[in-house]
Amino acid sequence: MLESLTAFIVDYGYLHLFILSFLASTVLPFGSEALVIALVYQGFSPFAVVMVATTGNFLGSCTTYYLGLKGRNVLDRYLSPSPEKLEKSERLFNKYGVYTLLFTWVPGIGDVITMVAGLMQLSFRSFSILVFLGKFGRYLVLAYSVVLFNGGF
Repeated sequence: MLESLTAFIVDYGYLHLFILSFLASTVLPFGSEALVIALVYQGFSPFAVVMVATTGNFLGSCTTYYLGLKGRNVLDRYLSPSPEKLEKSERLFNKYGVYTLLFTWVPGIGDVITMVAGLMQLSFRSFSILVFLGKFGRYLVLAYSVVLFNGGF
């Protein structure tokens, strides 16, 4: 069983990481951290793992942002965000501004932050830079933590 799981990871690691990272940045209850750790532990390039995970996660956030741009009716129809989370995200935006987007990787509220950025018609350029940097930083810390704890560098 462990051998087949290892083969599965090694054979399709980057593809699965991209898909899982993409899905994890939507409102679907997925996480990509375990696969990032497994790939780095299996000897995949930490930088490549970080870039694939970041790109997938970023593009998933872009879809949520886009739905937010389309308005509240589209969000309610496709994503059904809780009013409490939307309100909390709006308060964060009002208090901290666009820099809130650096925290779109935070489970539970990150996806809602991207929705609110769309609803607030935030420029895609600002959205892209801050979301990408936040997600990149998260995966970089995660991947290189595995390297450090594995005695590498």
